Amino acid sequence: MTAFTTLGQSKPSQHVYELRMYHVNQGKMDALKARFGDHTDAIFKRHNMKSIGYWMPEDAPSSQNLFIYILEHSSRQEAEKNWAEFQADPEWKKVKAESEMQGPLVDHIDRYFMDPTSYSALK
Repeated sequence: MTAFTTLGQSKPSQHVYELRMYHVNQGKMDALKARFGDHTDAIFKRHNMKSIGYWMPEDAPSSQNLFIYILEHSSRQEAEKNWAEFQADPEWKKVKAESEMQGPLVDHIDRYFMDPTSYSALK
């Protein structure tokens, strides 16, 4: 019975993945995509936040108001530390303030930390 129980258990992950889904305010998608492409991704790198990818849904209405991305972190604790440093970054504060002069770009964010399964392409 012991072999059966260990067989079903997955190995501890080397990384944790963070799924973030931004629900974008009407008319603000282009500004959000520009902010990520021009600034945010580079600032993430400075704070040890590895971008796995960015996605846009193909079908309306989600294609008009949903921006999705995944980050890789070495651990949950490291993710929290990296986010705190990112939020305190003077360049980020400036970029965010400038991009939101006409109002916030995002209404709310859904956030999930995920571990890969044993058969996942990403480990």
